[in-house]
Amino acid sequence: MRLYDNSPLARLAATMLALLVMSAATVRPALAQDSSQYSVQEVIDAGHSFFGNTSGGLAKVVERAFEQYGLPNGYILGQEGSGAFIAGLTYGEGELYTKNAGQHPVFWQGPSLGIDYGGQGSRAMMLVYDLPAIEALYARFGGVSGSAFVVAGVGMTVMRNNDVVLVPIRTGVGARLGINVGYLKLTRSPTWNPF
Repeated sequence: MRLYDNSPLARLAATMLALLVMSAATVRPALAQDSSQYSVQEVIDAGHSFFGNTSGGLAKVVERAFEQYGLPNGYILGQEGSGAFIAGLTYGEGELYTKNAGQHPVFWQGPSLGIDYGGQGSRAMMLVYDLPAIEALYARFGGVSGSAFVVAGVGMTVMRNNDVVLVPIRTGVGARLGINVGYLKLTRSPTWNPF
């Protein structure tokens, strides 16, 4: 019996798992709320009205995000579809909500690569941290997916672009199994090009 598998697939899985652990290990202290930030209750209320009855684990997942990253200064509510067979694609659309810059439409698309199979349709809430201006949102955000934290069918991952952090929280229908590395490209208008 071999205790260690040195195949390329096993090394890829080990690397992705290490990246997942490193991205989840970043902990930020909670800060005092300023007028541009959202409280836990504001985000949970917005999520409950958006997700409806499927949001059983939403409060726990949002509280976990607040424990790790503090208070967001924006959030996105939208829907997305994704599918993968080793390589995958994700497409979504929604609305960015901010207290000091209003609402803005946002679209996202992106490729992924990994040990990942299946497809799903999801409602998504993305918490946005340290957004200095609306223009900074329209960029590529990289990260490791595979549901870094899951409670009652609601999953949370973490993606970054410089100092701006996105925490996508998803719940939906479908079946998807695995772990992947990829990015989301956020744009002002829809596009089929995920790159």
